Amino acid sequence: MPTAKSPVPAPLPEPAPVPGPDTEGRSVPGSGGRTPAPDAPAHWSAVVGVALGIFTIVTSEILPIGMLTGLADDFGVSDGRAGLLMTLPGVLAALCAPLVAVAVGRVDRRIVLTVLMALLVLANLLTACAPAFWVALVARALVGLVIGGFWSIGAGLAPRLVPAASVATATAVVFAAVPAGSVLGVPAGTLLGQHVGRRAAFVVLAALALAVAVLLATALPALPVGTVTRPRTLAALLRTRGVRAGLAVTGLVVVGHFAAYTYVTAFLRDTTHVDGTRITVFLLLYGAAGVAGNFVAGATLARGPRATFAVSAIGIAAAVLLFPVLGRSWPGAVGLLVVWGFAYGAVPAASQTWFARSAPNAPEAAMVVFTSSFQATLAGGALLGGVVVDATSASAVMVLSGVVCLATAATVALSAGPKGD
Repeated sequence: MPTAKSPVPAPLPEPAPVPGPDTEGRSVPGSGGRTPAPDAPAHWSAVVGVALGIFTIVTSEILPIGMLTGLADDFGVSDGRAGLLMTLPGVLAALCAPLVAVAVGRVDRRIVLTVLMALLVLANLLTACAPAFWVALVARALVGLVIGGFWSIGAGLAPRLVPAASVATATAVVFAAVPAGSVLGVPAGTLLGQHVGRRAAFVVLAALALAVAVLLATALPALPVGTVTRPRTLAALLRTRGVRAGLAVTGLVVVGHFAAYTYVTAFLRDTTHVDGTRITVFLLLYGAAGVAGNFVAGATLARGPRATFAVSAIGIAAAVLLFPVLGRSWPGAVGLLVVWGFAYGAVPAASQTWFARSAPNAPEAAMVVFTSSFQATLAGGALLGGVVVDATSASAVMVLSGVVCLATAATVALSAGPKGD
């Protein structure tokens, strides 16, 4: 992807080391301070279990986007207020990411992940059975707890599950669940809602979560903890220039994206005037473009996340700014959704890479900071979009989102990037 030259970032201070490195003083990302042995056993079923867990969590989180207007009608609330079903999990995930990581201490990670997935079963069942809007919000708060805890702990486990030579492949499998859930979860959930009912869609997700919980309990090996995430470790990361820059650019692009994407169904219904079936197809095309964008980002990120981040933000900005003009017809809406999906597909991987490179000696803590910041700004974007859509229109949300994404690109150009970029 072509990109303008970015200024060379200033040298970054070395991150504070995390206690518990291996015998040679090295810490392997996600390994809890342990270096995987070349001949270590491969637990590929456990890798698949963690990936499915992340896919189920991401899908559970964003499922309401595709059914937002229907859920609003069911509970008798406005579209903007129904957006709280997206906002609340993000807020709780942001708070729970550091709290859960610190609270579980040295508890075996197999137990922690299995319990969190069982809690997701309960949360989705409660959402399906909620008799009132406030009950649905309680259920969504539980989803937020699971997101913060599972993602912070589970996303970096690949080095402990496979031999050293297979770590890159296992990590790719786990991280593939993020774009798959993010860009395919909404259209798939919308399709489920149309065929089996909105509430029944959450029952299906609960069944999937239960299957994943069983898989994790049986496939994961014992995962004792060598490195404990402590508050002082997180505080040290926040004093690192690269981490602070990562917080700024991630916050802006996620706010901009979710302010608009949370209400894209409302725009397509009210402005483009397409029915539910077409909306589902449109969202599937968006999802396919997002997966393609993720794979392209995998190649460009090898040269550094700055350029990928900037180009993605500009792509999202161009798509959403043109939506109120070209999105009034269905061909224009489809074309812009493809551009939008392709651009956003690179964002999660770019953000993860930024944080990982900025804190190479504190991998689990870096995942906590990434999770917390991503979820907080996701919630902020959905909340901001809800306020604007209730006060004005979905078109105004698109314009606001575009301005924020342009600000992201400018911030990337002016900020200190991660080490090695």
